Amino acid sequence: MTCYAIGDIQGCYDPLQRLLDKIQFDPSQDQLWFAGDLINRGPKSLETLRFIKLLGDSARSVLGNHECHFLATAFGQKKSHRSDTFSDILDADDAEELIQWVRALPFFYEDTVLGYCMIHAGLPPQWSIEDTREHAKELTQHIQSNQAEEFFAAMYGNQPDMWQEDLTGNDRLRFIINCFTRMRYCDEHGRLNLKEKGELGTQASGLIPWYDAPNRQTSEQKIVFGHWSTLGFQQQHNATCLDTGCLWGGSLSALALDGTERLISIDCERSANPF
Repeated sequence: MTCYAIGDIQGCYDPLQRLLDKIQFDPSQDQLWFAGDLINRGPKSLETLRFIKLLGDSARSVLGNHECHFLATAFGQKKSHRSDTFSDILDADDAEELIQWVRALPFFYEDTVLGYCMIHAGLPPQWSIEDTREHAKELTQHIQSNQAEEFFAAMYGNQPDMWQEDLTGNDRLRFIINCFTRMRYCDEHGRLNLKEKGELGTQASGLIPWYDAPNRQTSEQKIVFGHWSTLGFQQQHNATCLDTGCLWGGSLSALALDGTERLISIDCERSANPF
């Protein structure tokens, strides 16, 4: 079996199929890891979601910020943006089944045999791998509970921007979800900056990519992540970014998690509706 980790698809179903043809993916033998943002802004969110769901145990996915926004919209706690392209999911005959499938996805996935773990965005330097597991579980349990609707209403916002163990309620959950689904830059102490989205070198003074934070407690873990199209493919300190900007006319990439870390990519055309 070969396991491949794939970056942000965002509804670009046709490029995904071309990439799977290129790697000769066999669902009876291989497994795919998807680093979140399966849907939205691209042209075929419904087809993408149905396909990955039907892969069953041949696929592992984590939640990205676009899935969280989709859930908040599905629960009536957020209005769709002009740029959203997931109305086809909400209007589908199997909409409720797909919503619940997305809702059940984790924020963190790991395979201790392969020696890799996966998130969508980033981790604060204070969290160990044990902390990461616990906070992901805490957030998942909340989203799957009857308190989910209340949280989706309070999910948006950039504060608090610094981890403290004594954070409680929606402040605690908001910080956790911002790390797993939105984080790119922080300062050397781990204070989040969620406004900076550009490529390295364009950020404000004092900001560093999350994986460069001094004394990061997960620096010994092999982590694959997405979310950062302006960063592109990047490997630093055991962290590998796989968002190579398919939606924006870049490429869609798969990393073989078989010890070789081969990168396989296909070129993508810019989506007709990326905004």
